Amino acid sequence: MSMKYEWKKQAKELYLPKNEPQSIDVPSIKFFMLNGKGNPNNEAFSEAIGVLYSLSYGVKMMPKKGVIPPGYFEYSVFPLEGVWDLAEEARVLEKLDKDSLIYTIMIRQPDFVTKELAQEVLEVTKNKKPHVLLDNVKFETVEEGKCVQMLHIGSYDNEPVSFKKMEEYCHANNLTRVSHTHREIYISDVRKTAPEKLKTVLRIKVEAT
Repeated sequence: MSMKYEWKKQAKELYLPKNEPQSIDVPSIKFFMLNGKGNPNNEAFSEAIGVLYSLSYGVKMMPKKGVIPPGYFEYSVFPLEGVWDLAEEARVLEKLDKDSLIYTIMIRQPDFVTKELAQEVLEVTKNKKPHVLLDNVKFETVEEGKCVQMLHIGSYDNEPVSFKKMEEYCHANNLTRVSHTHREIYISDVRKTAPEKLKTVLRIKVEAT
């Protein structure tokens, strides 16, 4: 019997980095993803997360429904991730306006998931757990490539402290940030974790200068 794939063990470099900046080359990864805009504390954001999880568990539970996709292996569902940006007009503001946030949230899928299989799971989920957002879900492969990342421990509102460290690291290592956007990977369950103990991977795309 093959070992269960646990991302916390087998992919530590992507999901459990040190809480100091480091460089990493991120491979191509498949995701179910949803675009959105607005404050992540709003109900719409929770709804979107629920839709992504229903699809992710739809894939994971296929063998229990008697369907074993080619190449299937036992695994833990991957953590939620988000790529964050700000509406152009909000960039100039002193204080972060959360209502102006633009995001793509996503959950990684194992390598055996093909476009066809993703479509199949989407259709089954639409029948079993209909939700208006299912029509907006995309299944795509993302290749981030060269990045700088670190583990941020604490409240989301304190992330600027970690971003400053990452900027200093880039400066010291002749790296330039290539996008306004950044990626967050949510290692902790925000519903069950005290703000000061939250673990979030922060990642920015860079290139050598």
